[in-house]
Amino acid sequence: MTDERERVQPSGVWATAVGVARVRALETERADALFHDPLARAFATAGGLWPSSPPPGDEAARRRRLAVSRSIVIRTRFLDDLLRQSSAAGIRQVVLLGAGMDSRAFRMDWPDGTRLFEVDTAAPLDFKASVLREERTVARCERITVAVDLRADWPGALAAAGHDPAVPTVWIAEGLLIYLPADAVELLLARISAQSAAGSRMGLTLGSRGVIERFGADAVPGSAASLWVSEMPDDPVGWLAGHGWEADAHTLHERAAAYGRPIGTPPQDEERPGGLVSAVRR
Repeated sequence: MTDERERVQPSGVWATAVGVARVRALETERADALFHDPLARAFATAGGLWPSSPPPGDEAARRRRLAVSRSIVIRTRFLDDLLRQSSAAGIRQVVLLGAGMDSRAFRMDWPDGTRLFEVDTAAPLDFKASVLREERTVARCERITVAVDLRADWPGALAAAGHDPAVPTVWIAEGLLIYLPADAVELLLARISAQSAAGSRMGLTLGSRGVIERFGADAVPGSAASLWVSEMPDDPVGWLAGHGWEADAHTLHERAAAYGRPIGTPPQDEERPGGLVSAVRR
């Protein structure tokens, strides 16, 4: 068991997960919060990001950071809703790919019989486990961690952990695909599709067209924007149809307005990062 005093601090891509947790903690403190994440502050504190003031920078950098933070809040609510809808439809198997500091197993209400798999590398899962021990929190469903690199045979590791591809699954890939090159994205989707029974659902967040050029490393909590390598295809609905999924694509502005948190359309309006996609396996 890892001693909290020897906790490995975040680094590389997974450090972004702690920065995202800080955004969720700030949202949780709002009177009009779109969700509540009681563990987010603990993750951010353990990662050295709480309390923390915004990094120095010019006004343009501040606006970029704000835009990314908004996108994180909206995508979190979008995927929360998708998971609730999937549960209401009878799906009891959930897989979070690149789970990071996701706390949905602890903060959402799950129907009896729900099994939630968190797939990520060992470092973030160990970091997360040490924080969970400190917080003495208990999952609200059966929670199974799967320590494996998504570039390796993660479907095999997931099957060994008890995932059943013969029954529907809801898959979540949040803030993940933008870090994968196009061929790795295609492989990931092919593997998801091969493990998905009819009726399975999926929630994806995709980097908007042009986002890599518009947003610098100072925009993203955790400073990992320099590692962004992929954007959404021109036709995400058609792309997913080619893999056997019936999809709906939503813009960040659209969902933000629906949640009563309109972003507005400034004169230099740019599409914010965070293409939001929901899909059903046919």
